[in-house]
Amino acid sequence: MADGTDTVGGADTPGSAASILARAGEAAAELRERYDELRAIERRIDDLGTHRVEAAADAYRRAHRVLDSYEDDATGTGDFGAYLTFESKFSAAVDVADDALAVDAFEAAREAVDKRRLSASDFAAAREALETPGEYVELLEERDDAVDAYRLARRNANEALSALDERIETLERVADFADVDPDAPVDRLREPIEAYNDAVNEAFESFKREASARALFEFIERTERYPLVEVDQPPRELQEYVEDASAGEEPLPTLLEYVDYSPSKLEHYVDDPGALRTTVAVHRTYLDRIDAAPLSIEWPPAAADELQYRIKELIPVVSRLDAEEPVVHLREIRSLTREDEYATLRRGARAREELSDEGLELLASGELDARLAEARETRELVAAVLTETDR
Repeated sequence: MADGTDTVGGADTPGSAASILARAGEAAAELRERYDELRAIERRIDDLGTHRVEAAADAYRRAHRVLDSYEDDATGTGDFGAYLTFESKFSAAVDVADDALAVDAFEAAREAVDKRRLSASDFAAAREALETPGEYVELLEERDDAVDAYRLARRNANEALSALDERIETLERVADFADVDPDAPVDRLREPIEAYNDAVNEAFESFKREASARALFEFIERTERYPLVEVDQPPRELQEYVEDASAGEEPLPTLLEYVDYSPSKLEHYVDDPGALRTTVAVHRTYLDRIDAAPLSIEWPPAAADELQYRIKELIPVVSRLDAEEPVVHLREIRSLTREDEYATLRRGARAREELSDEGLELLASGELDARLAEARETRELVAAVLTETDR
C-alpha cells in the first residue's frame, strides 16, 4: 500500500493536509505583506527620485571613506601633505548638485573641516552633519532587505503552491475511486493470485534446480511463442554453448558452481574449461536473474479480458514445469475473471494498493469533496496573490 503522509482529522503534523493548507495560507499572507512593504519603500524612493537618492547615498559613502582614511594623518600636527590631500578629496566627495538631496548637510560637512588645522572634533562634526544623507543610505539598505524578504516570501509561496498541486492531485486520484466499495472482499482475488505466484515460483525453482540447463533454456526459448509471457532470452553464444557442450546436461546451479572452480579442478568436470569461462562466467548476471517473475501475476491484477489472455498463454508454459498446482490456480483465477464481481474486486484491490490510509478513510467518510474543494480554494488564493504581487 502506498505510504500515506496525509492525516485525516486535521492533525497539524509535517506533511499533513492541515499543515499543507495552513502553510499555504501563511505563505500567501507573508508574500502580500512583504510585497506591500517593498512597494511602500519603493514609493518613498520614487517620490524623492531614485537617481537623487542614490546620488546622495554615493556622496555619503565617498565622504565617509575619505574621513575614515585621513583622520589620523590630517589632524593635529600630522602630515601636511595628507591634510592637503584630504581637503581636496573631501571637497570632491561632498561636491553635489545644487538640487541634490541633503545639499545643505554636505555643505555643512565640508565647512566643518574647512580649517587650517583639524582636530578629532572637526571630523566628528563632519560626521554629524552627514547624518541626514545617511538616512538615504539606510533607505536603500531597507529596500535591498525588503527585496530579499520579498523574494524569499515569493519562493515560499511558489513552494506552497506546488505542495497544494500535489495535494489536489492526490485527492483527485482518490476521487477516481469514488465508486469503489471500501468493504469489497478483495481477498477473494488476492488469495488465489498469491497462491498461484507461490506455487509457480516453487515449481520453477524446482525445475531450475533439477532439470538440465539445456532443458531450462529450451523452456525459456519456447516462451517466445507467447508474447504475454515476457521472458528474457539468453545471449546467443550462451544458448549455443548450452546446446552443444556436454556441460549443458548439468543443472544450472551446477554450471554456476563450475564457474568458481579453479582451472585444474574444472578440467575434471568439463571438456573445455576455457569455453565455460568465456560463456557461462561472462553471462553470470543473466543466469543469476533467471526466475519465475515473468510467470507471476501482478497485484493488483489487470483488467478481466487482459488477464484472461495472459492466463491463456501462461497455462501451456507453466504446464511444462511438470507441476499441477500452478495450473489449478490459474484456472481458478480465470474463472474469477468471468464473474461480474471481478471488476469490483479489482477496483477495490487497486484502491487499497494505490491510495494512502487517508485516501481510503476519505472514501469511507464521504469528506472527499469538501477536502478537495478546500484545497482548490486555497490554491486559487495563493495563485492570485502570486499574480497580484508579481514585479
